[in-house]
Amino acid sequence: MQRALLSKNKLKFVNDSIITPLPIDPNYEAWERCNVIILSWIMRALAPDIAESVMYIDSAKELWDELKERFSPGDYFQISDLLQEIHSIRQGDKSISQFFTELKKLWEELDFLRPVPNCTCERPCDCDLTKVFLKQRETEHVIYFLKGLNDN
Repeated sequence: MQRALLSKNKLKFVNDSIITPLPIDPNYEAWERCNVIILSWIMRALAPDIAESVMYIDSAKELWDELKERFSPGDYFQISDLLQEIHSIRQGDKSISQFFTELKKLWEELDFLRPVPNCTCERPCDCDLTKVFLKQRETEHVIYFLKGLNDN
């Protein structure tokens, strides 16, 4: 959903980048129109029972926050399950390419749930901590890949 909103230049409506204008503001009607469009996009992407439980929320930002709050706590269990799967995955009778693709999908899902932290300092850091973190993650990927390969 984030990709869809970003591709339409509407992600700002749900990530606190746009402040809701007052009804007397000349931009209010345009904001309201965009807000309703985004609400409908999100609602269409939801399962019917979930959509029914949030159908009275009038702001795309509020809906986004509600869904994030409702479904984020499960991420810890999902992260745990992914880590367990990554640690136990083996090549078996798959080709190296199939095995790598399967492992890569797991890594990407884990990376989505556990993104690399970015520096939020007022003045940008020059310590390259993000590069160090990415290098460690890459090393882990190589280890899990090699450990999962068949002996032959």
